Amino acid sequence: MKRILLLVTLICGSVFASVAQLLTWTPVFPKDNDNLSVVVDATKGNRGLNGYSNTSDVYVHTGVITNLSTSSFDWRYVKFGAQSPWGQQVAGLQATSMGSNKWRYDITNVRSFYGVPAGETILKVAILFRNGNGSLKQTNTDGSDMFIPIYSNELQVRFSEPPYQPTSTPAPEPINLQVGQTLPVTAITSLSATSLRLIHNGTPLQTAANATTVSGNVSITASGDQTVIAEAISGATTKRDTLRFFVSGGVTTAPLPVGVRDGINYEPGNTSVVLVLYAPGKSRVSVIGDFPGSNWLEQSAFAMNRTQDGNYWWLRITGLTPGTEYAFQYLVDGTLKVGDPYAEKVLDPWNDQYITPATYPNLKPYPTGRTTGIVSVLQTNEPSYNWTVTNFTRPDKRGLVIYEMLLRDFVAAHDWKTLRDTLSYLQRLGVNAIQLMPVGEFDGNESWGYNPSYFFAPDKYYGTKNALKEFVDTCHRRGIAVILDMVLNHTTGSNPLAALYWNSSSNQPASNNPWLNETARHPFNVFNDFNHESLVTRYFSSRVMEHWLKEYKVDGYRFDLSKGFTQNNTGTDVAAWGRYDASRVAIWKRYYDTMQLKSPGSYVILEHFADNTEEIELSNYGMLLWANNTYQFQEAAMGFLPNSNFSGNIFTARGWTKPHLVGYMESHDEERLMYKSLQFGNSFGTYNIRNLATALKRMELTAAFGTLIPGPRMIWQFGEVGYDFSINHCPDGTVNNNCRTSNKPIRWDYQTIADRKAVFTVYSKLNQLRQHPLYKNNFTSDRIVHSLNGPFKWLQLTTDTSNIVVLGNFDVAASQASITFPNAGTWYDYLSGATFNATGAGQSILLQPGEYKVYVNRNITNTGGGGGTGGGGGGTGGGGTVTTFSAKVLPNLISRTVSGTNAVDLVLGIPTAGIVTATVFNLAGQQLSVVQNGSLTNGTHRVSLQQQMQGLSAGNYFIKVTAPGAETVVRFVIQ
Repeated sequence: MKRILLLVTLICGSVFASVAQLLTWTPVFPKDNDNLSVVVDATKGNRGLNGYSNTSDVYVHTGVITNLSTSSFDWRYVKFGAQSPWGQQVAGLQATSMGSNKWRYDITNVRSFYGVPAGETILKVAILFRNGNGSLKQTNTDGSDMFIPIYSNELQVRFSEPPYQPTSTPAPEPINLQVGQTLPVTAITSLSATSLRLIHNGTPLQTAANATTVSGNVSITASGDQTVIAEAISGATTKRDTLRFFVSGGVTTAPLPVGVRDGINYEPGNTSVVLVLYAPGKSRVSVIGDFPGSNWLEQSAFAMNRTQDGNYWWLRITGLTPGTEYAFQYLVDGTLKVGDPYAEKVLDPWNDQYITPATYPNLKPYPTGRTTGIVSVLQTNEPSYNWTVTNFTRPDKRGLVIYEMLLRDFVAAHDWKTLRDTLSYLQRLGVNAIQLMPVGEFDGNESWGYNPSYFFAPDKYYGTKNALKEFVDTCHRRGIAVILDMVLNHTTGSNPLAALYWNSSSNQPASNNPWLNETARHPFNVFNDFNHESLVTRYFSSRVMEHWLKEYKVDGYRFDLSKGFTQNNTGTDVAAWGRYDASRVAIWKRYYDTMQLKSPGSYVILEHFADNTEEIELSNYGMLLWANNTYQFQEAAMGFLPNSNFSGNIFTARGWTKPHLVGYMESHDEERLMYKSLQFGNSFGTYNIRNLATALKRMELTAAFGTLIPGPRMIWQFGEVGYDFSINHCPDGTVNNNCRTSNKPIRWDYQTIADRKAVFTVYSKLNQLRQHPLYKNNFTSDRIVHSLNGPFKWLQLTTDTSNIVVLGNFDVAASQASITFPNAGTWYDYLSGATFNATGAGQSILLQPGEYKVYVNRNITNTGGGGGTGGGGGGTGGGGTVTTFSAKVLPNLISRTVSGTNAVDLVLGIPTAGIVTATVFNLAGQQLSVVQNGSLTNGTHRVSLQQQMQGLSAGNYFIKVTAPGAETVVRFVIQ
C-alpha cells in the first residue's frame, strides 16, 4: 500500500511562548466542545516546512482518535473524506501563516467540526501540516504525526516545562544533563488544586497550595534514571504526570570481545548475545527493548561499551530465554532510536498491522506505546530449517532460462508457500532459474522492493524466514536456481545507516555519514546513494551478499542499478555516467571475488548499460549483464520494421567472446509486449495485429527468436501467456504513469484460454530445446549467423553435429527470402513435426505475416524426445535379433504412488553388442544418475528404473542412451 505515515502521537506540549516547541495550542486543556487553535513551528521536529517560501500553500491533514478506534493508527472522521484530499488544495484545510516558519489552524467546536456522534468519546485530535501538493510534510523528528489530547471536565495535570515532543508515549524533548547541573520544571493544572507538588526521585521538590502551577529546579546529584512526578490533589481526586529522563554516568571503554562482528552475535548456550554497532563520533549509546529490566528506557545496565578508537559500541546481554523473541533498538546520544542494521527481522509500526496470520503466523506484536519507529528483533535458539538439498549443482550460467517475477503480482496470497505450489507450472515452462524482485525488508508492504530499509531481513509481507528457505530448497529439488534482485546502490531514510548520520535540515545524509554520499554521484539515483569506495560500505555490502548466499542458499544476485556503483560524480550527465569507469570496474571485480569466495559459482548479474568496453571487461571476468532490446522486440512484434533489429541481444553482435549477455524481450521495467501489440500494432488488409488471436501469434513469433538466441535468457512473469495489462495499469482500470508500481491483475485464468495456452506451449517447447542434451551446446556457442534487420528475419545456430534454423516474418504482409541451411538433408520443424529437404544451397522460402519456423537437423519431435526411430520389445534381455537401435521408457508417463513410483523400465533395442550407457538428466540438463553402464549383447533389454525414480519430483526428464554407433535421448514425465 502507498504509505502515509500515520504513527499517532500524544502531545503534552506547553502553550507558553517562552518554551519553543513543535506544536502548541489553546486552550491549554481542550475539551471536545471547545474551539481549538493549533500552531506549528516548522523549525522544530523534522523541519519539513522549514524555510518554505509559499506561506499561503500550507494545509492540514486531520482526524480524531476515539474510544471506537481499534488502535492508535485508526484515525476516524478524517476531515473531508476517509482518504483525505492529500495533495489537494482544499480551502477548509488551509493554514494561516504567522511568519517565522509558523502556521496556525483553527477548529470551531471540535465535536461539530469532525462530525463525531454523541456518545462517542474523542480522545485525541490527529493533525499534521503539509504543503499543497503533499510533497512536504511537517512531522515529529522521527517522522510520526502529531496529536492533541482532548480532556474531560475533571482535574488534569501535566508538565509544561521542559517541552514535550509529540510521540505516542509522552516523552520530553531530549534532555542531556550531567551530574551537577539543574533542570527547570513546571507543572500546570486545569483546575485549582488544593495541593500541587513536584517530587524528584521520591523526594519532595516543591509544593504549592490552592494553585494551578508549580515550578522548581531539579538538581542532578547522581547519574542514572531520574523521575519527576507532578501530583495534583483536589478533594478525593488525585492526578499525576511523570517525567522520566536519564543522566549518563560516563562511557566505559573496553575492547570488542573476540570473534564478534557488527550486528547480533549469538553466544553458546542460547541465553546471551553480544550486540555490536559501528557508530564513530557518538557520545553515548544504550540498548532499549524487551530485555529483562530494560522496559524500553535508557538505563545504566544497558549502556554500551565503546572501543578505544571510538568507532564501535558493544554490549553483552545475558539472561535471555532460548527461543524467545526480543524487540530492541539502539538509543544514540539519548535521542535517536534505530534498529540494528544487521537485524534479520524487524517490526514496523505502520505496516505490520496489514500482514495477516495466514501470511505470517504468530507475528510478534509491535511494542506500541513504548517506543517509536522500526525496531529490530533477535532470538536465540530460533527454529531452524532442515535443508533437503545441501549440494545443489547450479545450472550453467551460460544456459540460464530465468523467470523474473514480483511475488506480489504473481500469486494473490503473496507468500512463499503459494509460490512454492506454482513450481510445477514453472518447471513445465522449462525455466531453470527464478529471479525474485527484491524480497529484503522495504518501506511499506505492496512495493516493487527497490526502496530497501533492512538488508538482512526478509520482508514479512511475503512470509516467514523458514518459508523462504523451504521455497529455495524446493526449487533446488526441482533443479531450479534462485536469484535475488539485490538493491545495494541506495537505501531509504528508514535504514539505520542513513538515520545514524542524517542532516534533518536538508533532509539528506550528513556530510560525515560513513556509508552514504551526501548527494548522489549519478543522475538516476533514488533515495540515498551508497559510497562503494568507503571501506565500511564495502564491508556492509559484502556481509549482505554473504548472508543470503549462506543463510538462504540462494544462487546469486541481479544487482539493481549497478552502473551507480561509482564515486565518479557525473551530476546530471547520463552520457558521461555510462562511459568507461575504471574505478567502477574495480569495485565490481572486488564484489565478484567476494561472492566467489563465499559461494563459488554464484551468479552475478548486472543491470549495467554502460560503455561496451566496460561491459566486455566485466563479462570476461565472469559476470552476466542485462541486454535491453525491449524497444526493438516491441517494434518487431507490432510489425514496424525500421527499428526492429534486436541483434543487440546476441553477444557476438556486440563483439563479446563469452555468452554472458542476459537477453530479454520484457522485464519489470519495460512496457508489456502484448499490451503494445494490442494497442498500437500494425495492420494490412485483413491482417491486424491489434486482434487478440493475431497478437498472441506474434508473441509466439517473437519468442521463437527471443528464447533461442544463445546465452542466458529471461522471461518476465506471464509473458508466456501474452500478459496484456500495461506496466502503468491502475487498480481502477485506467492507465497512468503514476500507477507504474501499483498492483497488477493476476491472471492465472489465461491458462484456460486456448490461444494463450498455445503461447505457453511454444515457450515450453523452445525452452526444452535449449536444454535438450543434443542441442544445449548450441546455446553456449559463438557459432551464430543471423539476419535480423528486415521483415524476414532468420537465425542459425550450429555445432559439429546439431544445427538449428529459426525463420520468421515480422511484416504484416507475406515475405520471401533465400535461405541456405547449414547442411543438406532432411530438417524437422521442431514445433509441428513436418519435414523440409534442404539442398545446401539457397532456397526461396515464403512466409505469411507472423509465420515462423524452428528447424532442427535431428528428429527429436516425433520420437518422444529421442533421436532414434522408436521400436522396442518385451523380455528382460536378449530375445530375437535386433537390426535397428531403439530406446523407450515404458510407461512414458509415470504415476507416483504413496510408496514411490509404479514399475517402469528402459527398453533398449541393441543391434550391435558393446558398451551401452544410459544417463538420467533433468530439464535443466543436470546429470542425476547413471542407470546403465556396461556391455549388452544384440537383442532387446529391459533396465528397471523404479529405484532410480523414487527420489525424483514431478516433472520432465531425459535419458541419454549411447550405444555402439548410435545415440538417442528419450523423454519421460513423472506426474
